[in-house]
Amino acid sequence: MGKSKDIDGSASVPAFYGAELRWRREAAGLTLRQAVAGSYYGVSYLSEIERGNRRIPLDLAQHLDRILGTDGFFTRRCEDVRKARSDAVAPYFAEALELESRAEEVAEWSPMVLPGPLQLEPYIRELIRAAEPLAGEERTARLVAARRDRAWVYEDADGPASWVVIHESLLRQPIGGDEAMAEQLAHVAAVARRRRYIPQILPCNAGAHPFMMGSTHFMSFSDAPPVVYMESTYSGQMIDDPGVVVQYQKAYDRLRAFALPPEASLKMIEAAAEDYGSGNHARRLERGHLATAPPPWGTESRRAVG
Repeated sequence: MGKSKDIDGSASVPAFYGAELRWRREAAGLTLRQAVAGSYYGVSYLSEIERGNRRIPLDLAQHLDRILGTDGFFTRRCEDVRKARSDAVAPYFAEALELESRAEEVAEWSPMVLPGPLQLEPYIRELIRAAEPLAGEERTARLVAARRDRAWVYEDADGPASWVVIHESLLRQPIGGDEAMAEQLAHVAAVARRRRYIPQILPCNAGAHPFMMGSTHFMSFSDAPPVVYMESTYSGQMIDDPGVVVQYQKAYDRLRAFALPPEASLKMIEAAAEDYGSGNHARRLERGHLATAPPPWGTESRRAVG
């Protein structure tokens, strides 16, 4: 068995739990595959738990206690990890977070902010400051870490198949300043270039279109019916009624028809990142052009698709 990379168990309760789990597994001489044999979970799922990125389900904790002979240790600690993770996410998002960790496919519509798993720390901090202006540094750091923990959804090779539709206005809104925005959009494009998810941009001139009221998150599973999660600023709603879910899925298909093709969308994101990095965005803002006309990268991208 090769030597694995150390995990900082002091980073959080889930990280401590994951580090202890890996230590016990390796001490027992078991590979990840051997440890999950006989359970309903895969190797990548257990690896994410050991890295502190996912909460361990109760049935998997019970399975591991049996094969590792740990006398119920991991079963008893499930609640500690649940509490630690729920403190860093909104209560209404907790169920969606748990389902996200098991999804085979995810699709998202983001009209107001970039998708959470693609956000970098400066972008996240600005959103936290806007939503919780009195949050101290300790809580802010905890919220940032929780958001970045979800990066695996779009960045990991073993993550779910993903599709994201983003409103064009998000490319024009400099959250965190031009330099931070250049890095943020370059990251969004780079992850897509690695074929970790498929992006589409909905142009500002698309007119009336489905899902004009808020962000929408779709999740499908190999062993359960699909669900839809809808979120606004301070609330969220999980929808699992099969007939209603189908309606939302059809509406999402129509939304994608309104959006630009993936390659043109990627070029638009990359051009926007370059625009911020070169200072062109700030200069246009000073001249007052941004509110009256689309920037050059928007015009070029539209010409590219006819």
